[in-house]
Amino acid sequence: MHRRPTSELGLCRRLPVGAEVLPEGGVHFRVWAPERQAVEVVLGGGEDRLPPVELAREIGGYFSGEVASAQAGDNYRYRLDGDDDQLFPDPASRFQPNGPDGPSQVVDPTRFAWTDDAWPGVTKTGHVIYEMHIGTFTPAGTWWAAAEQLPELAETGITLLEIMPVADFVGQFGWGYDGVNLFAPTRLYGTPDDLRSFVDRAHALGIGVILDVVYSHFGSVGNSQLAFSRYYHSDRHRSEWGDAIRFDGENSAPVREFILANARYWIEEFHVDGYRIDATQAFIDDSPCHILCELGMAARRAAAGRSIFLLGENEPQQVRIARPCDQDGFGLDALWNDDFHHSAVVRLNGRREGYYNDYFGTPEEFVALAKWSYLYQGQLYPWQGGPRGTPTFGLPGATFVNYLENHDQLANSGRGERLWQTTSPGRFRAATAFLLLAPGTPLLFQGQEFSASSPFLYFLDSPPEQAQAVARGRADFLKQFRSLAVPEMQARLPPPSDRRTFERSKLDFADRERHADTYRLYRDLIGLRRREAVFAAQAAQAVDGARLSDDAFVVRYFGGPHGDRLLLVNFGFTLELRAAPQPLLAPMEGGAWHLLWSSEQADYGGTGTPAVISEKGWILPGESAVVMTSALPGGLPEPVNLQLDFGIVKLE
Repeated sequence: MHRRPTSELGLCRRLPVGAEVLPEGGVHFRVWAPERQAVEVVLGGGEDRLPPVELAREIGGYFSGEVASAQAGDNYRYRLDGDDDQLFPDPASRFQPNGPDGPSQVVDPTRFAWTDDAWPGVTKTGHVIYEMHIGTFTPAGTWWAAAEQLPELAETGITLLEIMPVADFVGQFGWGYDGVNLFAPTRLYGTPDDLRSFVDRAHALGIGVILDVVYSHFGSVGNSQLAFSRYYHSDRHRSEWGDAIRFDGENSAPVREFILANARYWIEEFHVDGYRIDATQAFIDDSPCHILCELGMAARRAAAGRSIFLLGENEPQQVRIARPCDQDGFGLDALWNDDFHHSAVVRLNGRREGYYNDYFGTPEEFVALAKWSYLYQGQLYPWQGGPRGTPTFGLPGATFVNYLENHDQLANSGRGERLWQTTSPGRFRAATAFLLLAPGTPLLFQGQEFSASSPFLYFLDSPPEQAQAVARGRADFLKQFRSLAVPEMQARLPPPSDRRTFERSKLDFADRERHADTYRLYRDLIGLRRREAVFAAQAAQAVDGARLSDDAFVVRYFGGPHGDRLLLVNFGFTLELRAAPQPLLAPMEGGAWHLLWSSEQADYGGTGTPAVISEKGWILPGESAVVMTSALPGGLPEPVNLQLDFGIVKLE
């Protein structure tokens, strides 16, 4: 049966592609297939398969039409050019109950009863971000199981969840960066409504949710898009993952529309609060308006008054990503900061190899991280044989997302080891203090807050014919690290396609009790960051710092009416300064410094903190961090008593 196209029906679709349930009944289908002569909808499968329904061809290569008998929950495929051997899922499928190789399912998003009408969205500042992989965050690996942990995260002080990619992909486990159904939340974690419930619950607890999305390339395994059009891939550009997405040139407009619709979709139909956009350097687009600018504008319009948060990963550290589109930027709100991670790791475990080779972990680097965020802002970066980065001048500290752990960096250690396992307890506590009190926006990787004992490894359930190639590719990538290039380590790399590699990466929440001292450390520091105005301000322009020794440094926060604070970090032996010719150590005129917080508290596993300042000068314990507060002549204007209870900092 021939069906009238969208233009003749006068429909107002929510999105330009996919299957949409109509208010009066029936389902409207629309797909782009410019090189096909005919496209039909085939409902059901096997014994319940219904006769094909022909869609009408529109100008521009779209096919569309209404099927009155279809309804939410129906499975369907598209038949191309009348050939039963060419039955494919919808490129804009809202759900693939049996995975990318199975039929698509009609989903009605209006059936879900949201309770977050009062949710205002998320701000650009004031966040503690928590990166999460749903499949390994809990033993069950589902949205429902993850939702049960949300109250604990809220109490810890997490304000924004960054969820690793959820678009469906082939196999039973994986990181998700090879997604092939960009509109279909993977069946591995539950149903689309399970994801909606998760977001709704997070909002009820005051937590925002952003999704990690991949728009730089399409996954290669299980991808049926090229059956509909070869124009999804660029014929002008290549990315490091192969064919780039066609954002410019012939027939690029429908491809751009597809990606922009996806950016709207997750916000409109799942109420997510923005995105972490993977590999923005691979968005190759010579159009007058860059796709990243259009994407950001589309996402913000979709939020309909709610504020959203757009975060970019950009390996070359191009800060224009976070500048407004009308100022030659791309309009994102924040950027990941690899420099912070690399310098900290070198300081903590002493390894300078691979992409850590051009970092030294010196006090000067930490001071620069606090003041300027990126260390490389156009200087020669020998590891890549050219300049790296661009100047950060004029951008707020909150623009830069700092971390000690994330999915990439843990897995790139070969064994997936957590940072606390590769350094001393004291250094780990000191680095944690710097992360959570520095002006940037801190990001934690799941389980970091309680020193998770489980590793986080690279896992991907590849088909047998590809499993060995994936393992070889991973091993070759890790050869940039001298210690991982030796034969005995190459032989011990966990096979990505082995389910045990995936299972080993699951969190064990018993670590919250086993490592209660670390858990208390993180919760108290997050509370201190939230309650102390000078830390909460994230004002990189209001800090300065200086080297105190080869292992120690000071960062001073100028707080105006709130008084100043000092963060002193010592990664080496106990430091004694009988003379301290460093103006940043001077108290405010007529005032004095008082200890506000120390990483050496016994509750954190430390050994206590003797007086930092005495008649003998300054004494900074080895492998520690302390925060000092400056009393004004008339006393502190606000708090007098600091109570460090388990899980919360109370200023009274």
